[in-house]
Amino acid sequence: MNLLASIREDIRCVFERDPAASSKATVLLCYPGLYAVWAHRIQHRLWCGNQRLLARFLSQITRFWTGVEIHPGARIGRRLFIDHGMGVVIGETAIVGDDVTLYQGVTLGGTGKDEGKRHPTLRNGVFVGNNSNILGNITIGENSRVGAGSVVVRDVPPDSTVVGVPAHIVYQGGKRVLITDPHEVSDPLSDVIIALADEVKRLKTRLERLDGEFQSARQEPESPFTVEEEERAQYRSDMASRPDHVSMGEGI
Repeated sequence: MNLLASIREDIRCVFERDPAASSKATVLLCYPGLYAVWAHRIQHRLWCGNQRLLARFLSQITRFWTGVEIHPGARIGRRLFIDHGMGVVIGETAIVGDDVTLYQGVTLGGTGKDEGKRHPTLRNGVFVGNNSNILGNITIGENSRVGAGSVVVRDVPPDSTVVGVPAHIVYQGGKRVLITDPHEVSDPLSDVIIALADEVKRLKTRLERLDGEFQSARQEPESPFTVEEEERAQYRSDMASRPDHVSMGEGI
């Protein structure tokens, strides 16, 4: 696409995704995210043309004026919409597909000093809520959504919604995903919950065993006598306890 057609397309996508866009003049004058995207296209060409110092210098000027930092090496698709924009950071090896929406405070960052591809890939139609962090060489599938404030450190399949720290899937293919296994949420808190659950299970098993032993000890042993023999024994006991009872042999 030529530059003018690309600008028109970007302005049109703002009207499609932001109900606050009231006129073309408003979009042109009050959307710093657009300026950042347009500036990045020029800077990316300089970067690919081996004018990397100039590209980085211009990206810092863009960052100062818009609050959006896009590394010149990042690959950005068509119709990227950065709403509000302040605090958005897109790393050097990040790849952003077409029709992606980013809100303020989003970071597409790395997790260390690895060489090569170390930033995320966002497929077409991805939506990322404000203050979310997508870290490492991972892929967010087509038409997926990342909830505000989430930290994503694992791949996300297409048509999914993820939330949380770290992020986990709550919707996939339009259906609610219920988490029944704490291992599916791999964070320190879930590890503590798993350890507590295992300890409770162990204590419960021990308590049931001790309770069974206690109940067995309380039970009286079965009498070896018949009913008739027990009655005779009880009669002798009663007679022996009477004060006027004289045992055999007494008084002789």
